[in-house]
Amino acid sequence: MIRFEHFALNLPEPRAVGQWYVENLDCQIVFQLDEEPFTVFLGDQQGRVFWEFYNNPRAGYSAVANTDPLSYHLAFAVEDAEAVRSRVLAAGGAEVAEVRSESGSRLLMMRDPWGLGLQLCQRIPPFLPPVGGQP
Repeated sequence: MIRFEHFALNLPEPRAVGQWYVENLDCQIVFQLDEEPFTVFLGDQQGRVFWEFYNNPRAGYSAVANTDPLSYHLAFAVEDAEAVRSRVLAAGGAEVAEVRSESGSRLLMMRDPWGLGLQLCQRIPPFLPPVGGQP
């Protein structure tokens, strides 16, 4: 069996980035190193690992913060895009664009305080069941 585990980014401040996602997008730290390379593995609310941040200056830092969020972004399914948008903005994020579909879905393209692209997806109908239960 092969199963996706995580996507990794080499960043200057992995612990700060990871903590921001915990505080503002309900992620959780699944594993963390307190010494070099200061690795942080983030998980979703069910504990599924999806992202690794680490700091290895010898490898060169990821340039994704300099790309358009339409080219690269991490997407989060949300039930209330406006409420989460407000949280992200209040925590230093930035709004880039909004897309609404004919079905009523709302997709907000944003950036975190480090410039990484993120998308808030309020899909109609949802791709995923609600956290903690069935639709």
